[in-house]
Amino acid sequence: MSLLDVSSFAAGQWIAPGAGARSIASAITGAPLAQAGNDALDVQGMLDYARTVGGPSLRKLTFHDRARMLKALAGHLNQHKQALYDLSFNTGATQADHMIDIDGGIGTMFVFASKGRREMPDAHVYLDGDIEQLSRNGTFLGQHICTPLQGVAVHINAFNFPVWGMLEKLAPTLLAGVPAIVKPATATCYVTELAVRLMLESGILPEGALQLVSGGLGDMLDHLTMQDVVSFTGSAQTALKLRANPVILENSIRFVAEQDSLNASILGPDAVPGTPEFDLFVKEVSREMSTKAGQKCTAIRRIIAPDAQVEAVIEALSARLAKTQIGDPRLETTRMGALVSNSQKRDVLEKAAIIGQEAERVFGDPENFSVDGADAEKGAFVPPMLFHCTDPDKAQRVHDTEAFGPVSTIMGYRDLDHATTLANRGEGSLVASVITHDAEVARAVALGAGAYHGRLYFNNRDSMKESTGHGSPLPHMVHGGPGRAGGGEELGGVRGVKHYMQRTAIQGSPDILSAIGEKWVPGGAEIAAKVHPFTRKFGDLELGETLHSAARQITLEDIETFAKFTGDTFYAHMDDEAAARNPFFPGRVAHGYLLISFAAGLFVQPDEGPVLANTGLDNLRFMKPVSAGDSIKVRLTVKKKTPRNEDYGEVRWHVTLTNQDDEIAAEYELLTMNAF
Repeated sequence: MSLLDVSSFAAGQWIAPGAGARSIASAITGAPLAQAGNDALDVQGMLDYARTVGGPSLRKLTFHDRARMLKALAGHLNQHKQALYDLSFNTGATQADHMIDIDGGIGTMFVFASKGRREMPDAHVYLDGDIEQLSRNGTFLGQHICTPLQGVAVHINAFNFPVWGMLEKLAPTLLAGVPAIVKPATATCYVTELAVRLMLESGILPEGALQLVSGGLGDMLDHLTMQDVVSFTGSAQTALKLRANPVILENSIRFVAEQDSLNASILGPDAVPGTPEFDLFVKEVSREMSTKAGQKCTAIRRIIAPDAQVEAVIEALSARLAKTQIGDPRLETTRMGALVSNSQKRDVLEKAAIIGQEAERVFGDPENFSVDGADAEKGAFVPPMLFHCTDPDKAQRVHDTEAFGPVSTIMGYRDLDHATTLANRGEGSLVASVITHDAEVARAVALGAGAYHGRLYFNNRDSMKESTGHGSPLPHMVHGGPGRAGGGEELGGVRGVKHYMQRTAIQGSPDILSAIGEKWVPGGAEIAAKVHPFTRKFGDLELGETLHSAARQITLEDIETFAKFTGDTFYAHMDDEAAARNPFFPGRVAHGYLLISFAAGLFVQPDEGPVLANTGLDNLRFMKPVSAGDSIKVRLTVKKKTPRNEDYGEVRWHVTLTNQDDEIAAEYELLTMNAF
């Protein structure tokens, strides 16, 4: 069988392997499968191409444009995922593993596409937080904004997830408006290359938005600038080497790292044998040890159980692991495939031997296990291995040595403080899980271990049917951790997008802030509405377009009628003496919702027109009570416009109610859907 040539995509051209190419073996057979790498790759040309072609093209698009682009890319990959499945078996991954890597990566891209449309503006500037009042009269204000970095993101990915590992970084990068150069781990780069080919051939991406290095990066990091970002997943040793690059240090280049992690799972003191939580714990640990043959940055490396339950956990977990069918991942009966390579197999066995210096192996013998449909010697197969550490306080290696495979160590704890201390001995982890039905146990661990972990996962009988699992980083939640885990952070919805943007504080008048943020700021110029704004289509409305209503007097009859009609007879509206004793009211006052209702009557145009629906009301504040005899009037201003589809868009109106003395009585934002 001829070798697969795994190419790079540089400056718009596919570059075949050349000088310095490295051979890649099948994880199943150990036989040569592919070759990748080319020492002659023009890395400076790739960086220039990304900065001068890809970046400007992406920055011309709005966040919503880029979100639609992500959705289209995810849909295209979803249509062609069978080809990715077929190729990925060679990495040792099973069909179930593909669902995590390939489907998980595509799903992550879909989530970022959705969040981009729902949580980010159809604009070029992201507003980060609220307006800050920097002056007495509101003529000088402050606002934080985020804009795309004008460089390139260099993504250096690990071997275990050749698709998800790429897409979980690529989605927020492209949504931010930054081009990417993807460098997958060579051992599985042939799967990443196919995914990149599919995306490029779709024609969805702007030119220069995505490039690929199959093989070594050469001296690319030596040519980075302060506008660039390096996002790395891999070992702590490699991360330390890359971080120490003088160019990265001298230019304060952003370096996001997700690296080694001795993740723990704690069995709560309430989760004794016979409870749903005990069974759940055993199931979670077994799954984390065998999925991807334990090659997950979030896999459970340390099992922490009450001293009294250690033997029961060992027995139950060993029985479950014994049912794990190891074999050729292409077989439907296989539940755990191979490690990615024989070199990885040697590394796992070496690390397991180190752990074995402080712990006894109680399950799994790498010298005696069966493999279905493949040769255990030629392929990169190892069995699940469970160790038992009887003195975790004195032990060190079980807390600092990660065997990146199906290897985990169980240890006992005396009380919950001891359990938390043991979990924290990992010196910074991506995730720890706690299986408990006791909310106070969960709270104690959150307070005691939160500072040492990027994510805490709690599960029990109430949530287990819908929970996503200890080892599943979700695009909505941050993925990363302190200390040993790298100190970085990825995903987390819009938080992940901001890693590829610059936060800038801007200061100026309301009109200046309105122009920069593409969102009207109170105090800014108003455009007098020549006709009622409810009669104008979405595309015709202008930011700052304002309607000032007539005034309406509030009577005691209004207040009493509203109270009787709604049933809201709270004393502040009905009992003058009681209301006067309240420090917030001068006596009987109008209901806040009466004011909101009357405000709608003052600004609504009742005829059929472009306004299709009222979809919400945000940020309502009652600022000054209104009594019988007072009058109110309304200012209605177009604050923000967001297209939703080809037929209609969302209009956010700033609504201000003032009394007869022009004092603000209430303020809120009204949301409507308006036809184009």
